[in-house]
Amino acid sequence: MDKTIFIDRDGVINKDLWRYVEHWDEFEFLPGVLETFKLLEDKGFNVVIVSNQAGIGDGKYTEEALRDINENMQRVIKENGGKIHAMFYCLHGKEAGCDCRKPKTGLFEQAEKELSPFNKETSFFIGDKLSDVQAGKAFGLKTALVLTGYGEKAQGEIDHDTMPDIIANDLRHAVEMILNLI
Repeated sequence: MDKTIFIDRDGVINKDLWRYVEHWDEFEFLPGVLETFKLLEDKGFNVVIVSNQAGIGDGKYTEEALRDINENMQRVIKENGGKIHAMFYCLHGKEAGCDCRKPKTGLFEQAEKELSPFNKETSFFIGDKLSDVQAGKAFGLKTALVLTGYGEKAQGEIDHDTMPDIIANDLRHAVEMILNLI
């Protein structure tokens, strides 16, 4: 797994509703995302989703609903030539104090144990929040902040410790910039 891209979900892959996406019929891919997953597959990247889903721990929706969303998301991505190689979610509530909720690195540590070794120096994490940047940096990955979802707000709050390696308009733009770097 030399070429690995970790991607946050809400606000990066799908439209952020500014509340939890609780059902598949609420899930809407952002423009260019399906083509980007195909590009990553064509270029030999392993794509890993790493996402906080506190709505489960906070009792807003069920693990079954998340499974349904995941299955449908993977199906549509596959139908369009892309692939998700693995998914890791923090299902704890926002106040649970767990080790897996970003900006902590527990989800990445879990991924590292379960996936074939990958090269952190050539791996990226793409997200739309500063907690994504913080988690990626803390785990030793290069980071990309997209301006979709919470990204525009996050861009205005960047400081020395949360400066991403890349700032991009959206997932497609981030991937294009990554491809130019490696």
